[in-house]
Amino acid sequence: MMNCCGLITPQKNPVPLKSIEVELEVKDHVATVVSTLNYENKEDKPIEAVFVFPLPGEAAVCHFSATIGQTQIVAEVKEKQEARQDYDDALSSGQQAFLLEESEQSPDIFSLSVGSLPPGESASIRLEYVTELAVQADEGLRFCLPAVLNPRYTPRDSEAPSVTVTSVTSSLIPYSLSFSARLSSPRPVSKVESTCSLEPLQYLNPEQTQATVKLAAGHKFDRDVELLIYYKDAHQPTAVVEAGQATAEPGTLMGDPVVMVSLYPEFPQSVMSSIDSCGEFVFLMDRSGSMACPISSQRHEETRISSARDTLLLLLKSLPMGCYFNIYSFGDSYEHIFPKSVEYNEKTMEEAQNKIKKMDADLGGTEILPSLKHIYKQRCIPNQPRQLFIFTDGEVSNTKEVLSLVKKNAGSHRCFSFGIGEGASSALINGFAKMGGGYAQFITGVDRMQPKVMQSLGFSLQPAVKDISVTWDLPKGISVKELSPPIVTIFQGQRSLLYGQLSGQSSKKTEGCVTVKYSLVGHRTKNKLSFSLKPAEDARLTVHRLAARTLIRSLEIEDQENNERNHEQVKKKVVDVSVQSGVSSAFTSFIAVNKDQNKPIEGPMLHRNIPTPCLMSCGGFMPMMAMCKSAPMNVVCCDEALDEHQYFSSGLSSKNTEMECYDEGMEEDQELPPVGLKCDAIFAKGIDSPVQEKPKDPFLELVSLQKASGCWLLDLALAAALGKTSEEVEKAKPAKVNNEVWATVLALIWLHGLKKDGEEEWSLLARKAVSWLHAQKDPCVAEAVIAGNALLACSVEKEALGF
Repeated sequence: MMNCCGLITPQKNPVPLKSIEVELEVKDHVATVVSTLNYENKEDKPIEAVFVFPLPGEAAVCHFSATIGQTQIVAEVKEKQEARQDYDDALSSGQQAFLLEESEQSPDIFSLSVGSLPPGESASIRLEYVTELAVQADEGLRFCLPAVLNPRYTPRDSEAPSVTVTSVTSSLIPYSLSFSARLSSPRPVSKVESTCSLEPLQYLNPEQTQATVKLAAGHKFDRDVELLIYYKDAHQPTAVVEAGQATAEPGTLMGDPVVMVSLYPEFPQSVMSSIDSCGEFVFLMDRSGSMACPISSQRHEETRISSARDTLLLLLKSLPMGCYFNIYSFGDSYEHIFPKSVEYNEKTMEEAQNKIKKMDADLGGTEILPSLKHIYKQRCIPNQPRQLFIFTDGEVSNTKEVLSLVKKNAGSHRCFSFGIGEGASSALINGFAKMGGGYAQFITGVDRMQPKVMQSLGFSLQPAVKDISVTWDLPKGISVKELSPPIVTIFQGQRSLLYGQLSGQSSKKTEGCVTVKYSLVGHRTKNKLSFSLKPAEDARLTVHRLAARTLIRSLEIEDQENNERNHEQVKKKVVDVSVQSGVSSAFTSFIAVNKDQNKPIEGPMLHRNIPTPCLMSCGGFMPMMAMCKSAPMNVVCCDEALDEHQYFSSGLSSKNTEMECYDEGMEEDQELPPVGLKCDAIFAKGIDSPVQEKPKDPFLELVSLQKASGCWLLDLALAAALGKTSEEVEKAKPAKVNNEVWATVLALIWLHGLKKDGEEEWSLLARKAVSWLHAQKDPCVAEAVIAGNALLACSVEKEALGF
């Protein structure tokens, strides 16, 4: 029988990866990450170890080296096929070689091959990348070290990914992780929060502008490591000019100075206080099998689908009267509540609410592309700007194909995306928002989905910024080549990044200026930033690497959009930028060959796959459902919820989503479980999930009772949601107060008095309720507020309700 514990793979092979050490350095909003992977071959034959792992989709991987004994080999970037040939040639000649490749389907998956590691030999692999940190709703900066790589679904008729992923349930990962972070900023570091346990923040200077933090002892590498970093007086516009590489040729990207501009546009308060009451709101819900999993390893009682369902209800209640909406869901197929978007009123809202309550993770695979194509084929409604909200756990392999479609339709909508659960693809979730001119949010750990989603709804109700232009005012003799794609959207308080390559010289002025102009509610507005042209030295060339990454991603998207037209020309541009900058791309790889070996390595070489954390398990049958749904890659999945000797193996093509299950402990004549069962068949049988139903949330109960107009009805259900009997509610009602006015005042007092800490979740629906109250012109509202406070033991002022 197989024992899953210890340094072995599910196939009982020893795992040569022993530990991972990660050092994070954050300067303002830019992070540099150095990871060291320590390997050791304890077998009696040479091995090739392959490790497939996730990285942030926006990361610029810029260094890769290997240390064997006293010898360090620094990898170089080469065209992908050339690098693979060099790797194969080295192994066939008995040399040690190391290959790092970015997935061609999704830029957040990498494959590391450690070849010809002799018996008893150790090797340390050093991997370095830089990335910008996203600004969150509360002005924190989010850093995420992905640990979890959930198997990703490959759509029918798509090319299957070429990598092999070995997944085990996250609690069984046999290698350790150490993690430390050093933070620095012109402004003081106020605090650091995390989904993982941290040691206390240590300040390095009296000004508190530098600090360090580490993971607490005993951390298991069983979930993503997420940090939220907060600065005092956060997020001021900045510009950094970085000097070029001394050895690079002037006039090239790496030889010239590069400027990185961070802008935080501020809109007039008069604009921010007005909410657009029109719009077409299209919600797209992932109902694939993996959505039945817990939202995180820390919250087993709440599934991804249940959280998404509750959030969709809250969104539905917060929509403004006069708008249009529709709700789609997808899996192997897609469904919609209405044939086309309908006007938001009591009848359509009630119909949608009833159907939302029945939504479950029962549609099989993750075929998101057909649903998106259908949505984009629907005609836009005049004077109703389309806003697309996508909820998914982000487990698809055709990321670039999906994002290409979103970008192609960017002119017709704004796209707001939500990555649910650990392991959601950052490349897909961030890509949705970037290509669709919207905003991306990730819901992991102990996060509640509702506040983040309501922030995005608030963004979607902001007036659309139009006619965005960028102008540079530079001294005579200096020119700029923009490396960033055009800015397509601007939101209040959210960062806009620009990269530019500066060429030429000027002996007169030492200052430049960049201006972003745009139209907002018919008014021409601009944000201006002056900056010093004196370049700063940085041996890591961080700004150059980020600029190169930005340019590479833009070219890759252009290649995808062209449908292979001019492919070779675009590929050559990407390869040239990648090789010159030392930043990875879909068309290049890092290759290192140890040419200093005294003698070739002899004997047959064994192949070993390193297992990656996987959070797919929901207990019982979930590993089979997960594997069946996610047959994109060659995947081996092992789960502690099963008998210790039972595991599932899949090496399936994208055109066959069947999966075999076998048990090494079974006798030959023993009856086997059904083989080749498809996902939709498994889910159709209604296998019970061990995830317990969470208790009802009084807040969501109250929200579900609100009418489309914004009011509440005075009935038994409302009384129960308020924690009162109907007799208590009726008795406390002032005689002259209308029933619906009384019910609505009570609901608003409950929200303001007992749910104040969740105001970001209910502010929009409360605003709608207050508007309805004003429209009633009831002279007894003040009396109702006094009586309501007495009933609910609150002290909410009538001014808080808009009176």
